[in-house]
Amino acid sequence: MALRITDECINCDVCETQCPNQAISMGPDIYIINPDMCTECVGHFGEPQCQVVCPVDCIEVDPQHQESQAVLLARFQALTETL
Repeated sequence: MALRITDECINCDVCETQCPNQAISMGPDIYIINPDMCTECVGHFGEPQCQVVCPVDCIEVDPQHQESQAVLLARFQALTETL
């Protein structure tokens, strides 16, 4: 599952720098997460770092991008191959 940032986002900039996949960027009004790059930190950390540092708990599982751990790990491997 990819994550998403809700409209409770206060644009504090903390999550963007914590994402090891650079999946978080500033959208028109709030930060957004690119689901094609989000691995929920699988392969990097034991838990999503954006959720850990978010001061308002506005990062949640995106119900439109439900994926298994295997899919997230495969995405991690594909993203890190190009680094």
